[in-house]
Amino acid sequence: MMWELIRQNRRKSLILFAGMALLLSVLGYAVGAVFNPEQGGIIGLILAIGLWITLTLISVSSGDDIILKISQAREVTPDVHPRLFNVVEEMKIAAGLPAMPKVYIVDDPSPNAFAIGIKPEKSAVAVTAGLLEQLNRDELQGVVAHEVSHIANRDSQLMTVAGIMLGSIVLISHFFLRSMWFMPSSSRRYRKDSGGGDPRLQLIMVVVAIALAILAPIFARLLYLAVSRKREYLADATAAQFTRYPEGLASALEKISSSALPLESANKVTAPMYIVNPLLKKDMKLSSLGSTHPPTEQRIKILRGMAGRADYLSYQRAFSKVTKKHSAVIPASGLRNTKRVQARTASPGDVESKSNKKTARDVMDLMRAVNGYAFLVCACGLKIKLPPELAKPAIDCPKCGRENKIPGAELATVGAVVGAVAGTDGEAILDADPDASQSGERYEYHRKGTGWETFACACGNRLQLSPAFKGTVVGCRLCGRNTTIK
Repeated sequence: MMWELIRQNRRKSLILFAGMALLLSVLGYAVGAVFNPEQGGIIGLILAIGLWITLTLISVSSGDDIILKISQAREVTPDVHPRLFNVVEEMKIAAGLPAMPKVYIVDDPSPNAFAIGIKPEKSAVAVTAGLLEQLNRDELQGVVAHEVSHIANRDSQLMTVAGIMLGSIVLISHFFLRSMWFMPSSSRRYRKDSGGGDPRLQLIMVVVAIALAILAPIFARLLYLAVSRKREYLADATAAQFTRYPEGLASALEKISSSALPLESANKVTAPMYIVNPLLKKDMKLSSLGSTHPPTEQRIKILRGMAGRADYLSYQRAFSKVTKKHSAVIPASGLRNTKRVQARTASPGDVESKSNKKTARDVMDLMRAVNGYAFLVCACGLKIKLPPELAKPAIDCPKCGRENKIPGAELATVGAVVGAVAGTDGEAILDADPDASQSGERYEYHRKGTGWETFACACGNRLQLSPAFKGTVVGCRLCGRNTTIK
């Protein structure tokens, strides 16, 4: 079934690719012909294709990194948010991905998420800090399943390439329309140089080029929208099958769409990649008709209309009933061969109730942890947050005046402490390679509470434990030592 979906997506991708390529070529030729009626058309065509090839090579080689940087996403390790890593790993197994996607957190309180990856072997899932704090595990699983579905179905690959081609068309159109301010003198020069060509023909070419410059981005975006919206429906259907709990994704979409917080790092390039269009929150006048996403309310109704099922056939029936359309979101072979899957019940104890103040505090603490802050709890109960650039080994409590030092891991076995190994990566990971530990030495750290805690590895590197951390071992990427958490 998955391979049929991938083949269908690739066929649609080729149609989208060919349609945009044709628009780009015609636009480049028309713009070039206006500037130089004799040979400008060919030159414009070559320059348009050259621009697209250059942008495509950039997107393939480093497009993922560029998008992550634009989105202000930071790669995190399991100790910062173990539940997120566990959910991503579950959905990676359910989707049959060949490699574990990297996990990123966007430093923003607005709930949302996106996935990127030119190929499944090199992919990533990024979620905002607000999403982690506002969703329970079932809801988070639904969102991650939706994003992993985009990776498995090769949607992320298409969106990256199609977005680059759309960007090329928009760039050429804007360049030409802005340059029209200088066209009167240029046009006269070209008529004179061409030996008195027919000015009416040149005027027609100018009108055609202007029309193409205005309409080409619109046509290209319509092609983009036609494919993007169906892919969102398909990802929702696949997520329901992966999790066997459509209500989880439906509830998550409800919370994300109801949030009034704008996602500050989102823009027109990255917005189509998010699970819910973040630009609708930035500009409330923006119509959902021009969005790359179908209406969120409609997606929620479809998921909740699956009648207690979690299979493709049930989703297709709910889709037809809600949208009043008979077009197939799922390939015909998938509908014939699908097995009826009963939706599971909600996970036990997964109903969370948080006050607005506590949610805000949790979001801020998670953001600080992502940005390398250290957390110390004074004996008087005050939680002290130290910025990463602060090099002091201790700080006085602003409330009671006590000196607070960052606690360190203690050697639990007899043996000399080995000096720090040089390195630049100071992140902590779970279950580091045991062979990297020093001479069989075992270090221990005893937790002081259940909140955020920071302690120092034997090499001096700061390691952090989140409130959700339930593991027994933390490894240091700087020196390779393992620390047992008691």
